Amino acid sequence: MASQELEWQTRKERIDRGLKSLSSPWQVEKHHPFLDTTQLTNHAIEEYPTENGHADYALFVEGKLLGIIEAKKVSVNPQNVLEQAKRYSKGISTGIGSWGDYGVPFLYSTNGEYIWHIDIRNPQNLSREIADFPTPEGLKESFEKESIDESTFRNLQITNEKLRDYQKDAIEEIEKAIIENKRRLMIAMATGTGKTYTLVSLIYRLLESKHFKRILFLVDRRALAAQAVREFRAFDTPTGNKFSQEYEVYSQKFQKEDFDVKEKFDPQVLPTEYLTKPDSTKTFVYISTIQRMTVNLFGWKNSFQQDPNDPDYEEDAEELNIPIPIHAFDLIIADECHRGYTAKDTAIWRKTLDHFDAIKIGLTATPAVHTSAYFGKPVYRYTTDQAVQNGYLVDYEA
Repeated sequence: MASQELEWQTRKERIDRGLKSLSSPWQVEKHHPFLDTTQLTNHAIEEYPTENGHADYALFVEGKLLGIIEAKKVSVNPQNVLEQAKRYSKGISTGIGSWGDYGVPFLYSTNGEYIWHIDIRNPQNLSREIADFPTPEGLKESFEKESIDESTFRNLQITNEKLRDYQKDAIEEIEKAIIENKRRLMIAMATGTGKTYTLVSLIYRLLESKHFKRILFLVDRRALAAQAVREFRAFDTPTGNKFSQEYEVYSQKFQKEDFDVKEKFDPQVLPTEYLTKPDSTKTFVYISTIQRMTVNLFGWKNSFQQDPNDPDYEEDAEELNIPIPIHAFDLIIADECHRGYTAKDTAIWRKTLDHFDAIKIGLTATPAVHTSAYFGKPVYRYTTDQAVQNGYLVDYEA
């Protein structure tokens, strides 16, 4: 029984296996007196000595000690033991840097089933649960990425003349929430007020900030994904180019019937390695249905129920299930992803979003219970009544 499992069993059978089974795995090795840490490239060193005791695992990337993992047996709640990882981080006095009293930036605690994490470089950061361990490349990228603060967007004036005032307000509130370290946020804008255009404008600004490079745009119907592709194609940037002339825009596979007969059918399908081997030098937007992403992550049998007669049925669904690391995207936007009417579907919906260690933005006209529970109260709301009063919508009852 798992409840009777000893800590050494949890470490060997769950934690070691988890570290070694990532798409880009860690090499798990025991510490020894003659260990040359400068030669460690992707190593998880067991029982690494610190001034405050031995850390269960020390994560080294290219000779740098970037992370510490505190391990507990499966019956222990790992959220409560991050303090031990903090103590070991304080016991590293000759590390790669110093953040207050800490010498190691990325801290983890796990019981082999659940993983909690905190980045201690910013005192305002809160601990959070993550779906999997980071890969060595993901940890390195996190370390090299600059923190988000007011200067991130300071030099990016909203100059798009096509944006209405309420759309500008929505963008400013989202950016403010990101600066405040919120990782889940929602905006509610009435149907017909240009939600998608607002989000495309926001995405362009986020890419221009250079802090965000890989953005996932999720919808819940293939027709909506095709519509989003059109929106990105048509978007004029402040430089006079189209969006896709400045940044790569990819999508999932489409069928010809997803587009109008007279419409050019040439969406760029995302290369699989963009998902399985995230590259910090590549900047792109990926448009996908949440059904497709769920199948990508967990396989057809663990996805939403799919009817072969449904126009959104993925013909190659049974072939999928690819190893996608948690850092594959910096930002996820879920546009009207209302799948989740049953308890099972809601759990699948949450599991798909939870897989990624990214900032997540929900966009909707009518917040459903499960979307509000996940993203929280809207950081910005623009209602139908406001749009009618401002002359952007017509009152159908008038």
